[in-house]
Amino acid sequence: MPEQRGFTLIELMVVLVIVGIASAAISLNIRPDPGKQLRADGERLARLLELAQSEAQAAGQPLRWQSDRDGYRFVRADGQALADGPLKPRRWQAETVKVRVEPRGPVWLDGEWIGAPLTLRLHSANVRVDLARSAAGTIKVSQP
Repeated sequence: MPEQRGFTLIELMVVLVIVGIASAAISLNIRPDPGKQLRADGERLARLLELAQSEAQAAGQPLRWQSDRDGYRFVRADGQALADGPLKPRRWQAETVKVRVEPRGPVWLDGEWIGAPLTLRLHSANVRVDLARSAAGTIKVSQP
């Protein structure tokens, strides 16, 4: 009768414990890419700025975009912040390092169809994303 060979239950359990410890160590060392989060913030902000420009054109009243290190909001000319809908206040997704916006200060979106070109620069850690608005109002996002 040939001798049967294989792994014992103890050997299989030791291997499973080792694999579990290794996978836990790897998952704890994985951090979200701040560049990916900042790019997502830039893309979302570009779409919202285009929407806000359209809203300002439709209503014939300017909107103001304000940002800080935690997030941003859209405000009507009378000072009332938009509290709901797509232009509600939002937090930056790149929360691991606070986001810095250049130039500082509010950005006015008026009802004109042709406006001055604008460049916003978002910084988080060592990552930078640029939003460039053309005179026609289209916004392109790039990462230099």
